[in-house]
Amino acid sequence: MASSPGRIDSTAHLPELWKDVVSDAPRTDSIPVAPPEDRPIDDDAAAPQPERTATGSIRTSTATGAIRTLGANPATAPIMLHPGDAISLGRRTLYIILLGALTALGPFTIDLYLPAFPVLEQDFQTTAAAIQLTLTGTMIGFALGQLVVGPLSDKVGRRVPLIVVTALHVLASVGAAFAPDLALLSVARVLMGVGAAAGGVVAMAIVRDLFGGRRLVVMLSRLALVSGVAPVIAPLIGSWLLTLMPWRGIFGVLAAYGVVMLLSTVLFIPETLPVARRQDRGGATMLQRYRSVLSDRVFLGVLVIGGMTFSGLFSYLSASPFLFQVTHGLDAQQYGLLFAVNSLGVVVGVQTASRLAARFGPQWVMAYSTAVLLLAGVAIIVTDQLGLGLWGTVIPLFVFMTACGFTFPNVQVLALDRHGKAAGTAASIIGATNFGVAGLISPVVGWLSHDAGITATTMASVMVGCAAIGILSLWFVVRPRTVGMLTP
Repeated sequence: MASSPGRIDSTAHLPELWKDVVSDAPRTDSIPVAPPEDRPIDDDAAAPQPERTATGSIRTSTATGAIRTLGANPATAPIMLHPGDAISLGRRTLYIILLGALTALGPFTIDLYLPAFPVLEQDFQTTAAAIQLTLTGTMIGFALGQLVVGPLSDKVGRRVPLIVVTALHVLASVGAAFAPDLALLSVARVLMGVGAAAGGVVAMAIVRDLFGGRRLVVMLSRLALVSGVAPVIAPLIGSWLLTLMPWRGIFGVLAAYGVVMLLSTVLFIPETLPVARRQDRGGATMLQRYRSVLSDRVFLGVLVIGGMTFSGLFSYLSASPFLFQVTHGLDAQQYGLLFAVNSLGVVVGVQTASRLAARFGPQWVMAYSTAVLLLAGVAIIVTDQLGLGLWGTVIPLFVFMTACGFTFPNVQVLALDRHGKAAGTAASIIGATNFGVAGLISPVVGWLSHDAGITATTMASVMVGCAAIGILSLWFVVRPRTVGMLTP
């Protein structure tokens, strides 16, 4: 829209894809601006001038850098600290849904075929350990993909890496559906992991582009809810799909999921990192961005906590098909129902954690949740040794999953809130560590169970070890008392 003389066009300077993001912001094109020759001359040449922001607001020269969006009465206009503060509730809800679906693509890619493990073992005439390696390959591919996609999204923007890598996921899923042997299936699974990498890391980076402080806690808690629940409900959906189609059909479903996410990205997700903000990084190389993030003690500490929590979770996920379907005799549908029940624990943990973190600080929420992870793992070992059967394992396992829900969003908040200018890099390191370490540790359950078969004790032993390392990292690396409270 052309502006009239003496008035500001608040969106003329923006890239096209940003205009739909800021269309809900209060309009500033009605603010009269005096012609240059009529403005008073400021004797203080060093005084900073007001600056237009990406939301069409005017950034005042305050000590906090707060943004005051000027309207009919500038004196009473609301202060907006972050670009996302100007987005309407409806559009914010749309972003949560789309970014949540992108975040879920990774966990669904990894876990949707878990109920088919016994079938794969029979079809390919191989061992349970060999089938578990296809899961490990997917997680390692997912980790490596994030290490590339995250820093790349900081350099070239969020949309292009997201579109290209999601397209790779679609092609790899089709390849997995037609794989004639286990070797080619394993290769396709690694590529699927790489292709699914962009969803989670770019979604977190987009949220950090738009929000900060306590609103960042709320938004990331929604994504953490998805990333925590998706690995748990994916086997439930996978077991249902197995009643309708052979195991190869699961990969066809994943290919269709990828196509939907690809189209949604092209049509609905804007670029949240304009060229001007990429230039603010001063042309930093990928290595320099990694060095900046990895030199932060608190970030390294929460990185270990997140990796160990995810490793404990995936030790359970990789062992559970054999533990519950072979040892305890559950069928695929009963096994899926068990996962659905556990998902409730993750939901409760994530939603409660977001409120507690905003009030008390994420570091103190993790102080309790990591302790509960350890106690729940020990309880599984004790009940198994006492011979209490299925329920002796399921009840403390539900507690463990709930504690995971309390931990995941706080790891993301502490890590990303400190590195807004390298959000893509920070998010990629978190995701790569979570899935890479989990991919390496989860097969340990099978190794420990080589002679006697997978039991609750061998599964929980890995979970206890991971929880113990997380606790040590919290108190000796993060050191909660040295971490400040979140900004409003």
